[in-house]
Amino acid sequence: MKSDLEIAQAATLLPCEQLAQRLNLAQEDWEPYGRYKAKVDPRLAHRDGPEGSLILVTAITPTPAGEGKTTISTGLADGLSKLEKKTILCLREPSLGPVFGMKGGAAGGGYAQVVPMEDINLHFTGDLHAITAANNLLAALIDNSIYQGNPLGLDPRRIQWKRCVDMNDRQLRQITSGLGGRVNGMPREDGFDISVASEVMAIFCLAESLSDLKHRLGQIVVGYTYDNQPVTAHQLGAEGAMTALLKDAFRPNLVQTLEGTPAFIHGGPFANIAHGCNSVIATKLGLKLADFVVTEAGFGADLGAEKFLNLKCRTSQLAPKAVVVVATVRALKYQGGCAKEQLGEENLEALLTGCANLGRHLENIQQFGLPVCVAINPFPTDTSAELSCLQDYCTHLGVQSALTPVYTQGGAGATALAELVVKLTQQPSQLTLTYTSQMTLEQKVTAIAQKIYRAGGVQWTKQARQALSQIEAMGYGHLPVCIAKTQYSFTDDASRLGAPSEFTLTVRQLRLSAGAGFVVVFMGDILTMPGLPKKPAAVQIDVNEEGQITGLF
Repeated sequence: MKSDLEIAQAATLLPCEQLAQRLNLAQEDWEPYGRYKAKVDPRLAHRDGPEGSLILVTAITPTPAGEGKTTISTGLADGLSKLEKKTILCLREPSLGPVFGMKGGAAGGGYAQVVPMEDINLHFTGDLHAITAANNLLAALIDNSIYQGNPLGLDPRRIQWKRCVDMNDRQLRQITSGLGGRVNGMPREDGFDISVASEVMAIFCLAESLSDLKHRLGQIVVGYTYDNQPVTAHQLGAEGAMTALLKDAFRPNLVQTLEGTPAFIHGGPFANIAHGCNSVIATKLGLKLADFVVTEAGFGADLGAEKFLNLKCRTSQLAPKAVVVVATVRALKYQGGCAKEQLGEENLEALLTGCANLGRHLENIQQFGLPVCVAINPFPTDTSAELSCLQDYCTHLGVQSALTPVYTQGGAGATALAELVVKLTQQPSQLTLTYTSQMTLEQKVTAIAQKIYRAGGVQWTKQARQALSQIEAMGYGHLPVCIAKTQYSFTDDASRLGAPSEFTLTVRQLRLSAGAGFVVVFMGDILTMPGLPKKPAAVQIDVNEEGQITGLF
């Protein structure tokens, strides 16, 4: 079979005009960015009229064996289109960090991809660069204010705002800046986050209008004064210029699947260190333009789906009509203790053991009061006995499943899943969140730890306790919480597979994201600036004299 990149490069794409016609967009509603990309007016999300049904795609705990969540999401959108349902796919924008790091691309796979694949993975329409620029403008204004006499009384030792870059670069995690004498600023300890972990990205993805975006940017707490008072971006006069940098980026990006289903790809916070969802404005825009909107949440359901529901849905009043959990035989065997190099061999015992991980995720989605089904993403090494075993496990739990070979068949491989999803959306549902706003921050963390992760308890470091007291004293105790932890386990230890319970989680630190409207809770050794692996995907990527890219995936 051809590589993902070869399949994407051989595809015949619809011009933007045809995509706009499919969505009944007037000429003034959209602006082309080349032949196959366009920006759409975000104000259309607020027009009167009926809304479509929102479908959330999530997955089991990720493994090196692969799950294919974006591939299934794309295939499902094409499958719904084949059922003659007006459908839009809503995905996150890939970060250059993972593209050049481990993944090598993030636009689906096989015959279930969004295109133009190279553009989407490399720069796209420049949204992430705009977010990087806005973040770093604020950083520059902070240090300039200190240099120009420090009228706000900022304590250089307590500046919370970091610079960012959209690349995995561990060298920048901790730095000392401002060296070289007085004209070069005040020396201080500093550091970089990856751009998708910036609070600007979180704000960008939760804002519902340009005015909301500007207001949220102004609420960012950048640091504290010598007498322990918070200093905001608004006090620096930063939000207007930051919004100006983000104005064009805020318009959702319209592209398409290989089969011509319209897709909005907009915003891209990581789910292990941020809230892991595409923008609210793109999702709401899709719901105004289509009967069905398929979207995904990052990593496993314990991270991505939990944050989608407890954060994105809480603030935006969105609610999925159905949830799809993606599972593979290979990944579940890995969760059951099967070695990576033996995943191609039949192992029903490991599969059944690993199915506990799927069961845990399904129970969690049902806790939220939402109809759920399982998309089984098949691999060539799966045996019929293994696939039957997984289907039987789902039946035993009372959850319907569908074999979904979209990687090889595209939308045709998702028609069974699409029919199942349509039926699920017709069932009554009532979104029930994990915690209430009235609970304390500690109670909210404990609720997620016990109800979603199945931890026996939570311990807090002294540093985390101090941050908790300060955040609540400043009046931010009502905010929801965004857990930052490893994506590879329900615990804060990446090596603990399956569905462990009665373990202890450690809260290491808290970070207030007042503009985004949540408190980030760091568990374990999670980092906001990843590093490159020993053999980065970047070393395989090349381009020839004709401009054709190779090795992207």
